[in-house]
Amino acid sequence: MIFTSAQFIISVIVLAILYYVVPKKARWPLLLVASLGFYYVADRKYTDLKADHSCPHLIFILVTFIVAFLAAYLIGRIDQKTKEYISANKETISKEEKKAVKAKAKSQKWAVLLIGLIIAIGLLCVTKYTNFVITNINSFLKEGSKIRHFDIVIPAAISYYTFQTCSYLIDVYRGKTAPQKNPFKLLLFVSFFPLMVQGPICRYDDLAPTLFGEHKLQETNISKGLTRVIWGYFKKMVVANRIAPAVIALSTDTDTYKGTFVFVAMLFYAFDLYCDFTGGIDITIGIAKVLGIDVAENFNLPYFSKNIKEYWNRWHITMGTWFTDYIFYPVSVCGPMLKLSKWSREHLGQKIGKRVTVYLASLLVWFTTGLWHGAAWNFIVWGLMNYVVIMISQELEPLYAKFHGKVKIKNTLGYGIFEIIRTVLLMSMIRMFDVYRNVPLTFKMVGTMFTNINLKIFADGSLLNIGLGKHDYIVLIVSFVIILTVSIIKAKKGVVFKDNNFVIRHLLLASLLIVIVVFGAYGEGYDATQFIYNQF
Repeated sequence: MIFTSAQFIISVIVLAILYYVVPKKARWPLLLVASLGFYYVADRKYTDLKADHSCPHLIFILVTFIVAFLAAYLIGRIDQKTKEYISANKETISKEEKKAVKAKAKSQKWAVLLIGLIIAIGLLCVTKYTNFVITNINSFLKEGSKIRHFDIVIPAAISYYTFQTCSYLIDVYRGKTAPQKNPFKLLLFVSFFPLMVQGPICRYDDLAPTLFGEHKLQETNISKGLTRVIWGYFKKMVVANRIAPAVIALSTDTDTYKGTFVFVAMLFYAFDLYCDFTGGIDITIGIAKVLGIDVAENFNLPYFSKNIKEYWNRWHITMGTWFTDYIFYPVSVCGPMLKLSKWSREHLGQKIGKRVTVYLASLLVWFTTGLWHGAAWNFIVWGLMNYVVIMISQELEPLYAKFHGKVKIKNTLGYGIFEIIRTVLLMSMIRMFDVYRNVPLTFKMVGTMFTNINLKIFADGSLLNIGLGKHDYIVLIVSFVIILTVSIIKAKKGVVFKDNNFVIRHLLLASLLIVIVVFGAYGEGYDATQFIYNQF
């Protein structure tokens, strides 16, 4: 069940009505039932499509939840028993004994955490990466000795709820989060359905206070929530769904559409992905807001970034902070890394030595980021390309500083616009690995942008043969102007509408809703309405 289906929209409307009709204490249990129903429908849909197989999405998420609940409970019990023992023996226990007791408890908690993470991440890896590993092994084997692929279907949203579960377990281990004693509340956190299409990846401490709260019916929540929902549907259905067929056409017939066509595909996909992904997140945040639930923001005007590092602080924010907090920092300060850092400084000098561990941890982060996006080499290379560009930029910072010390253009409007355009083009070029899904082909096609320039395609009608008509281009151009204008207003003022602009807000939203109904690309022929990030 996807956000753009009539079944989903009707279900959410019914849920919102029931949510404010039932007693306040029954509201989070209602959300749990709705969330589990979301997965049940996903099971039924897959079973109907492929009667000889079944994809037990519910089983996978329930196993992950049970592991998280038991592991967190055991970690909490170890902490409690340790505190009780020290408190009961505080008059007689020595500092050394107290230290030994805490060390033993930490070791036990680490063992429980490790088992929990292995099971949770193991389910993700087995379902998502088994056939990828087999394919790579088979590339070294002769015919007749190749390993047979398994008929595995990736459970819906497994990447998202696995990451949320792991962050919860790690935070419990670190003492940042208290174990949730109510298993049904934890199950709701793991399975909250709006997050399962494409995130954001929420932390327990951030989501829980509002997820389990007894919310009152408030006009501001309804208004703000519907604003985000309608804005999200506009970006998804009017823009992303309309431009997606053109991207598919340009990236499929690579013999015909090369050179300047690749540049067009690059820009189209940048616009497509932005509207698809941010549109989905807007719908997620909006649905949650209607229910009185605050979900973490996942974007902050990423196409206004002036470098790739800033871009990744603005794009898919919750994913970036997850990798930073749970991979980069732990790896950077682990025992082997500290030893390597010391050795590097002694043998390679302070200048190089201090970079070694940072660069290795960053390499691991970007490798896993790519792998998280998909079990294919194009995603891995995409992640590594981001890493290479960011590292080169960091190394060139002293040269940038010298240049700007002599040429005073750093804070000018023109140079700022240049930085934004440069970042958008560079990120869009790296993202072509996602468009062509083949590493050698991507390098080849991107290369033709510089060797086969043909500007005539903008005037000879060639761009009318890729699934878009004149009216489509008019709609896309107007939509681009609207989105850019809204983004500029938000960048300058922080908000597009103030709370007191009730009439203006709702008139514009009503107009936008009419635009979606009239100009939205949906129905037969648009099965591509599945959100792009849903595949991850």
